Amino acid sequence: MLQIRCKNNNVTKSFPEGVSLLDVYQEFADDIKLPYPVVSAKVNNASQGLKFRVYQNRDVEFMDARQGSGHRAYVRSLCFLLYKATQDLFPGSKLFIEHSISRGYYCNFKKKNNDSLADGDVERMLERMHEIVNLDMPFRRIEATNEETIRVFAERGFSDKVKLLETSGQIYSDYYTLGDTVDYYYGPLVPSAGYLKVFGLERYHDGMLLRVPDWNDPTRLAEKVDMPKTYGMFAEKTRWDIIMRLSNAGDVNKAILKGHASELIQVSEALQEKKIVQIAEDIDRRFHAEHNPVRLVLITGPSSSGKTTFCKRLSIQLLACGLRPLSFSTDDYFVNRVDTPKLPNGDYDFDNIETVDYHLLEDHLTRLMKGERVEIPEYNFATGKREWNGKKLKLAGDTVLIIEGIHALNPLLTQQIEESLKYRIYISALTSISLDDHNWIPVHDNRLLRRIIRDYNKGAFSAQETIAQWKNVCEAEEKWISPYQETADVMFNSALNIEFAVLRTHAEIILSSVPKNCQEYSEAHRLLKFIHYFLPVSDKEIPPTSIMREFVGGSSFKY
Repeated sequence: MLQIRCKNNNVTKSFPEGVSLLDVYQEFADDIKLPYPVVSAKVNNASQGLKFRVYQNRDVEFMDARQGSGHRAYVRSLCFLLYKATQDLFPGSKLFIEHSISRGYYCNFKKKNNDSLADGDVERMLERMHEIVNLDMPFRRIEATNEETIRVFAERGFSDKVKLLETSGQIYSDYYTLGDTVDYYYGPLVPSAGYLKVFGLERYHDGMLLRVPDWNDPTRLAEKVDMPKTYGMFAEKTRWDIIMRLSNAGDVNKAILKGHASELIQVSEALQEKKIVQIAEDIDRRFHAEHNPVRLVLITGPSSSGKTTFCKRLSIQLLACGLRPLSFSTDDYFVNRVDTPKLPNGDYDFDNIETVDYHLLEDHLTRLMKGERVEIPEYNFATGKREWNGKKLKLAGDTVLIIEGIHALNPLLTQQIEESLKYRIYISALTSISLDDHNWIPVHDNRLLRRIIRDYNKGAFSAQETIAQWKNVCEAEEKWISPYQETADVMFNSALNIEFAVLRTHAEIILSSVPKNCQEYSEAHRLLKFIHYFLPVSDKEIPPTSIMREFVGGSSFKY
């Protein structure tokens, strides 16, 4: 017999060796009382499916679809359910699950003859998905040698999965079946289709939107938010992928093995610089407009999107256009630390809009727009107080004012300034590279890895501390940044196609330092497993002005 401690209620019970987590849960279910159905678990802080069998003493924590690993297991299973439905209805068709958007997942679909979706196709898929759920068809995990798994997918023409597995360096691999349909996923699934009670599928632009449960209440669908400009940014990145002949991790790895890493970096940087030039030229054109010329550039984006370096590179291009950019920090308008709002746990809520004295900031911006000379404050982060040190600003005739910060697009900061005078930019790292056709890369993972590396290199936080903070960071972004991103005049994607290969060389040792006996180990373990799909590439070819240098170090800019 072995001992299993349930972390949900801190009770330990004895079980026979080889017991499944499903059976373990049945023993603890009456005492756990989770408000929503259990969909996955953590075993010694590592995510596992409920069919996982235990052979040694372990700590187990059961998860529902509100929690990170549980939500991911649910969504992955939905993706397989959708793929199964497409193959049942349209044998030989191709499904591409590309990225999250509008609180769902954008899917591209092509029939065997390369035809696109026709009227009624999506409704038929949704109906078939419900039929499979009603049959409670089981998801089965099969462990095999990597060579055997590659053969399984090669026989079915899955070149994306073959390239991924050929370059993964694994000895054994898992793949899954749902009925007679085979697929690959890099994390656990739910035990059977009957667990998938909440989902939707509808037409969305040129493809489909797979709708998933709400994070806070998995009994209902997440509310759809239309995001046409964000969709356009993803579409632009897909066009860049076509230029570089990359769409998944296997393509990146094959290119690296052929010695093309330097070329991929150079082309990626060139495409980004081209976009920055276009933005600068658009600002210049509107600056010289006859009526209501642009005078204020507002730049925002979530944590670790590269706002600071983007701002500096944009300033250089504006100088090249003959304008004189003047950067202006919202940080200097922080309220004194004692007046900073707090989170329910008592920590300071530094992402709250009330952290900024936006009334004073707006007054100063308005006066600057009128041509007045204004004394602006400087925030002393050591003392937590705003200081007045005689720093004065006045806009010259060729000056454009640049404001960068997480609240820059919040209308509270600039509601008294004429709309035509403002140019809004939203920046984020929205990678369009997938592991394979059905395994997208979550948009948060790129930024989380960047932040872990930067925090560690600066000596600010350990990987464990950064991961612990990340949930609050994402919740703040959803509240204070996301509602305004679609108001941007232009969006900029700061992700590089080869970025994960470069980040791997920095992140591996940092993530490996997270202790196994802490909650954050689960996320560190997942990220480590994920980045190992990419072959490592040295950052020596990354130019000193690259946005990536803001995170891995070696930037020629001063921050």
